[in-house]
Amino acid sequence: MPSDSKPPSIKKSIRHIVDCILFSNVFIAICAVAQGLVTYHLLQIKPDKHVLALLFCSTLALYNFSMLMSKPADPRRSPFRRVRWIFSHYRLTITLTIIAIVSVSVLIFFLKIPSILLLAFLGVISIAYNLPLFTLNERKFGLRNIPGLKLFLIAIIWSFSCVLLPIVEGSVRHQVNIQIADAVLLVGKRFLFIAAITVPFDIRDLFQDKSFNLKTIPVMLGERKAYLFCQGLLVIYVLLLLMFTREFNADFWALTLTVALSGWLILKSEIKKDEFYYFGFLDGTMLLQYLMILLLNLF
Repeated sequence: MPSDSKPPSIKKSIRHIVDCILFSNVFIAICAVAQGLVTYHLLQIKPDKHVLALLFCSTLALYNFSMLMSKPADPRRSPFRRVRWIFSHYRLTITLTIIAIVSVSVLIFFLKIPSILLLAFLGVISIAYNLPLFTLNERKFGLRNIPGLKLFLIAIIWSFSCVLLPIVEGSVRHQVNIQIADAVLLVGKRFLFIAAITVPFDIRDLFQDKSFNLKTIPVMLGERKAYLFCQGLLVIYVLLLLMFTREFNADFWALTLTVALSGWLILKSEIKKDEFYYFGFLDGTMLLQYLMILLLNLF
């Protein structure tokens, strides 16, 4: 073997694997499944494999679609490692997206009509979020361009798909009987959690969003107030947990500890933080929430 032909280091190989999992949006799709499993656990019913598979595939399809639609003029010069990776693996991204879309098209037939209608509603919002379907003063824009709306649309899509969808499908199949007030509370708490861990991504993109005239929460409030806004959302989440928890069991402590860790990660996040911090750790709190529930329920 020639002296200059060295096998790739273990560290480099691991980096390539992590890049693929994170930047192909497979990891965020796994997080969606984890959030669905959290809901099924709290509802105390058996997880629906079709719903979980649909959460995985639809999340993968939507996130890849969003990235493909926002392709910069020269991806190779993008300051974001994620953008450079996606468009240097363009065929893989397209292939995964097509497989995910086809899978969603098949999986949707295993659901009941109310669940399909809910998914159709979320699909319309997602498309309107990414595509410039509206026109104002001869200028085209999508829902994400409406001041302050981006954060709430993301939190609505996540909380409705990972919480309301399992509730609707479980109710139609007579697996769960939940009061409307309890369902609203469950969706509301998840909304707060998702919104809180989403804001740091907008803080990271603060200067870019300003240049594109995107009125996100950090653009409107400023960096410091945006961080306080995140913590406020998490505080409200914990207060709701305290107010409506019937017993301080393993689930309560798992959810509370996850929120506390999320708050700490948000405080530690900075504009110049490595992308792995955001797509690995902050997004990973959605997976951690389920893992914490599993762990604490072992004792």
